[in-house]
Amino acid sequence: MLRVFITGASSGIGWALAEYYAAQGARLGLSARRIEPLLRLSARWPGQVRCYPLDVTDAAALRAAGEDFIAALGIPDLVIANAGISAGTLSEFAVDLEVIRRVMDVNFFGMAATFSPFIGAMRQAGCGRLVGIASVAGIRGLPGAEAYCASKAAAISYLESLRVELFDTGVKVLTLCPGYINTPMTAANPFPMPFLMSADEAARRFARAIERGGSYHVIPWQMGLVTKVLRLLPNALYDRLFAVAPRKPRQAP
Repeated sequence: MLRVFITGASSGIGWALAEYYAAQGARLGLSARRIEPLLRLSARWPGQVRCYPLDVTDAAALRAAGEDFIAALGIPDLVIANAGISAGTLSEFAVDLEVIRRVMDVNFFGMAATFSPFIGAMRQAGCGRLVGIASVAGIRGLPGAEAYCASKAAAISYLESLRVELFDTGVKVLTLCPGYINTPMTAANPFPMPFLMSADEAARRFARAIERGGSYHVIPWQMGLVTKVLRLLPNALYDRLFAVAPRKPRQAP
């Protein structure tokens, strides 16, 4: 029986991933700041879900959750660090600095804190997979999204470092970079979102990518082509094109 631990499971991609794996008969550890959605998932899939209401920036709470999960269900086959927040930010405004700190804490530090309780046990067992949900926004910086882009770029580099660190241990690390997914996070975007897909479809594609293996996937594949082009653009051309790009509104996450 598959054992899966997922953060950010109260809505969006995390909720959809929880539903997907529960339907496959998996035993789940689900964490989020809000307990009510977790309890609804637990009621929907009785006997399959353990709930951990916590903030991923609380490393001690995640350590306790990880230890409880392993004691109750065993070493997970799959740990998905999905929790994330987004907000439009501009460094010139002092009030935005705390928002920038919060985005970095959740999206980057929270990912490391999610994996930390499990790595030792997984390494000792010589198996398991760590999956980090990054973003195509981490590939090149976007105007008005300083914090979000930086946090996802940090996540991408962190996951690569972790993958190399765990090379040949049996523990695999996968970086998933989604494009636009129809979730509460993207609902505030006041601009067209190419290749937008539902959270349920994204969860199915994520699961297929996880099953295929590999170390890095962009979903959907069309966004993968876009990111390859963006990587090749010289800075002068990229700056000219994206200086006038629409921005996410400034708001607290």
